[in-house]
Amino acid sequence: MAGNDLIATDPIVAQNFYLEIDGENIILSGVSGLDVEHDVVTIQQNGPTGRMQVVKTRGNTQKAPDLTITRMAPSDAMADPIWKWFIAIRDKGLTMDRASARKNGSIVLYDTSFVEIGRFNFIKGWPSKIATDAVSTESSEAVKETITLVIERLDRVK
Repeated sequence: MAGNDLIATDPIVAQNFYLEIDGENIILSGVSGLDVEHDVVTIQQNGPTGRMQVVKTRGNTQKAPDLTITRMAPSDAMADPIWKWFIAIRDKGLTMDRASARKNGSIVLYDTSFVEIGRFNFIKGWPSKIATDAVSTESSEAVKETITLVIERLDRVK
């Protein structure tokens, strides 16, 4: 029956995504921190009857989360673009030229037919941490890395 459908589109499937940084595609197994949030200012004051009043309003800034990405550890870390980026920042620091170490990128989401249906753009990101899984002689799983990207802004644009 027409008009009885409560959901007009299929949901975004959480497993269809990738990371794009400065035009380079990086395969991931997980992403978290896709939080778009405003700063909130709370004002407390007493009204004419002496009763406390609380007002919350939007602050001047948008909060920028840290993105946490997970992927299979590369077999040659020194040839990997994220490791090269991380090592350059570790060895040279974050210079006064903000553009040299910070990069823009996107987390791109796809539907089940692999058509792009969502995009989170981040601005001026840089890797602050790479954590490699523990290894064990009892494990038969691939070694993963968890990378923290510090960013200055996150926008959902699609």
